[in-house]
Amino acid sequence: MRIVSVVGTRPQLIKAAALLSALRGRHDEIFVDTGQHYDEAMAGAFFSELGLPRPDYSLGIGGGSQSEQTGRMLPAIETVLVRERPDAVLVYGDTNSTLAGALAAAKLDTPVAHVEAGLRSFDRRMPEEINRVVADHLSRWLFAPTPTAVANLAAEGIVAGVTLVGDLMQDLAARVGAEIRDPAALEATGLGVRPGRYLFATVHRAENRNPAAIAAWIAVLASVAAPDRPVVLALHPGTRAALEAAGLAVPDAVRIVDPLGYRTTLALQLHAAAVLTDSGGVQREAAWLGVPCLVLRDRTEWLEAVESSGGRMVVVGLDAERATAEVRRLAPADRAPDDAARRAAALDLAPAGAAEAIATALAAP
Repeated sequence: MRIVSVVGTRPQLIKAAALLSALRGRHDEIFVDTGQHYDEAMAGAFFSELGLPRPDYSLGIGGGSQSEQTGRMLPAIETVLVRERPDAVLVYGDTNSTLAGALAAAKLDTPVAHVEAGLRSFDRRMPEEINRVVADHLSRWLFAPTPTAVANLAAEGIVAGVTLVGDLMQDLAARVGAEIRDPAALEATGLGVRPGRYLFATVHRAENRNPAAIAAWIAVLASVAAPDRPVVLALHPGTRAALEAAGLAVPDAVRIVDPLGYRTTLALQLHAAAVLTDSGGVQREAAWLGVPCLVLRDRTEWLEAVESSGGRMVVVGLDAERATAEVRRLAPADRAPDDAARRAAALDLAPAGAAEAIATALAAP
């Protein structure tokens, strides 16, 4: 089968890296990067680190509002599809690149395959929720990562074409798990942090970029940070710009760093006392690594990660008081270094097998 794969963000590059070998072993793939994450820090370095080939088409869409970005993607993707005449278009996740790829394909009557189908936060205020719902209803192949995702699709009347495949990101994390177990992996970060003696955080979602939300998550991070146990905050360029535009600053115990490479991010999660994030991808990685995780959102589409964590993962929103209490419960300063050491030593992450399941399903008549 001739397949055009559309990516545009760091999480989508991770998923593409996990799927690439299995997909190209059975199919003819054309790789399209919209450029939704358009700088070297956000996406460029991922190509070399993850062993991804450079895209067959780099669309260079760049930033802008939700509508502006999606609007520029549509004709650019359509041009590729008209030229390449694929049998299917494969999209990942819930970004503007996902929506544009699915819409452009549907307008040309080209079948759509959606990786991570069926996820729902049931919060239509999130742009990602709109993107994933529309992509699902346009798709012929719906590759669900969890049983709940399958049930969500059935509740919306979508049964045909649904396959439970597991999580692609777990496949890739399993490949590199052995490389990050040694605490020496932290030395490569140059941050001078030690296992269990720091917290790791990311903030990137659109709803966390308005001034009120920024002030709230700063308060959350300030409530759990200390000079002898800082928060390492890997900050999305868009969030950094919003922080500066709001005229707000983080306390000294919160150390802002640029977005980090894939292995470095996993290592910082594994050896942290706890993780605080609004990212679905980081939330799942923390679950697989066994790290205490505070979800900086009111709702999450990854319900299984919370429900199966035994209380290790909690949705705290932007409530500083609750965040402080949960960090004290999950990662008390006197216990966290030993917990981090045991967690790293015991890490043995198994792949989900999602890549082979997806490639096989696409090859079926």
